[in-house]
Amino acid sequence: MSSVTTNSFNMAIPSRTDNLGIIREFITSIARRFGFNDDAIGEIELAVDEACANVIKHAYKYDESKNIDITVETNGSKFTIIISDEGEGFDPDRLETPQQRLQKHARGGLGIALIKRMMDEVVFDIHPGEKNRVKMIKYVS
Repeated sequence: MSSVTTNSFNMAIPSRTDNLGIIREFITSIARRFGFNDDAIGEIELAVDEACANVIKHAYKYDESKNIDITVETNGSKFTIIISDEGEGFDPDRLETPQQRLQKHARGGLGIALIKRMMDEVVFDIHPGEKNRVKMIKYVS
């Protein structure tokens, strides 16, 4: 019986837009070591960038004194990214669909749909003011 080793990598970084590049480098270096090709890495980067930008803008309202916590776990063919914050939450079930946003000619509001399209699985665990988490999973093929 063979066992699969789980590796875990963690980062806590101030909630600032100029830290998005550092976050991308952190995620990309792990994804590359895990065996993803450039296309998959681009999708992962886009999803993480959007999730972190949402934390900065919506959960923390650009409050740079707050941190974004990022955990990456690799296990077998599964690459899991968990982005956590302690800011304002949202109800992912009450978000408008991309079609509804486009019909209204509304700007923005497509980030969650983009994240879901880039990743294989996305789960939200929202507890406003305590701990909000988005768990994104991508499988290496």
